[in-house]
Amino acid sequence: MWNYSDKLKEHFLHPKNVGEVQNADAEATVGNITCGDALKLTLKIDKNGIITDAKFKTFGCASAIASSSILTEMVKGKHISDAEKITNKEIADYLDGLPPEKMHCSVMGQEALEKALKRYRGEAVDETDEHDHGKVICKCFGVTDAKIRHVIRENKLTTIGDVIHYCKAGGGCTSCHNEIQKILDEEIGAQKAAEQCGAIKATQHAVKMTNLQRITLIQQTILNEIAPHLRQDGGDIELIDVAGNKVIVALRGACAACPSSQYTLKLAVEAKLKERVSPDIEVVQSNT
Repeated sequence: MWNYSDKLKEHFLHPKNVGEVQNADAEATVGNITCGDALKLTLKIDKNGIITDAKFKTFGCASAIASSSILTEMVKGKHISDAEKITNKEIADYLDGLPPEKMHCSVMGQEALEKALKRYRGEAVDETDEHDHGKVICKCFGVTDAKIRHVIRENKLTTIGDVIHYCKAGGGCTSCHNEIQKILDEEIGAQKAAEQCGAIKATQHAVKMTNLQRITLIQQTILNEIAPHLRQDGGDIELIDVAGNKVIVALRGACAACPSSQYTLKLAVEAKLKERVSPDIEVVQSNT
């Protein structure tokens, strides 16, 4: 018997937002009925990038239904730039936890949301799960090495048992356990190397960069790495001011009136400045 929270039981017995949004602006289907779980998510998004409605249809267990229900409640009213930051852990947390063996249900919800928003932005999306490309490791559930690596990275998994809980790989005949362990070892090693590299870079920035150097690097990054990409689509960007960790910019041209301007600021401009200058930078848009 699974140990379900009261909130999970409520969303299973009385799920919210069941069905399909008419004339949806974004939709995605993930999972596979033959493996036990499938989810279709549909979204309505206004001209400002706010998700005004969300509905779901799912085939699966109580955890799959509850995870889908709470996901639709979580995204409604959010800007797409905020919604796409939702993790499967947050979905589980909103339900006051999922049984470890059912974490793959929250992963399915996150993947549906990610896929739907990519399609909304006009990015090429396969009808199949983007993480299903690659070598099939678990033949019992048809899980690829790409999917296994994805859940390990997203959730910092460390054991075969974790992998089973998050994507079912290895939960059948167990013949793939050696290959899963090899992938785990590679990914854990890569994570540790990345953390060490990040710590070194953060220390270098903190110790060596003066305020003038920091501002200069911000200017150069915007001018040479960010602005050229925006100009390709008729937009532009201007640096207005730097106040501590806050970088104030103005979007120009086509970017100024774009419904996805907040997405551009956070996931294009801010992300690049965090990478090139400092992880504590915040980008805000000027009113002028």
